[in-house]
Amino acid sequence: MSIHIRQATIDDAELVGNVVTDLIHELFPEVAAQYPRNEMIDSATKLLSDGRGVWAFIATDDDENTAGVLTLNECAAISVGGNFGEIYELFVSPDYRSAGVGWKLIEAAANFGRARGWPLLEVGAPDLPRWQRTVDFYLKNGFTEIGPRLELKI
Repeated sequence: MSIHIRQATIDDAELVGNVVTDLIHELFPEVAAQYPRNEMIDSATKLLSDGRGVWAFIATDDDENTAGVLTLNECAAISVGGNFGEIYELFVSPDYRSAGVGWKLIEAAANFGRARGWPLLEVGAPDLPRWQRTVDFYLKNGFTEIGPRLELKI
């Protein structure tokens, strides 16, 4: 079965919101209740419709079953000479893992970024050692470690 990648449109907001909810439930089950599915769908609708530097890519199989989703933000930093891309969410459905879906989504994001003149894509990986397999996936696919990221809620 083939995997097909396409850029999400506003019509895909519900699908993107649902998949991001699935990602959060898998990564952070202890706080998943703080991310209600309807709020994730509303957020996807807003972000995909406002044209402010947020995009999503969807992987489907030949039968149009969703195999995965990647969300991408445009960021900027003096140290990289301007704008660059940040993969914020990447989820591959369990039935499609180890089938090249994640790489195809990253490749679509990289091609999109090249067209925008970005010099790099960045991603924050989940905590180690619990998610070592995820970090290994990124390393295997050409990413290099640049240190952990932290957040401050404001």
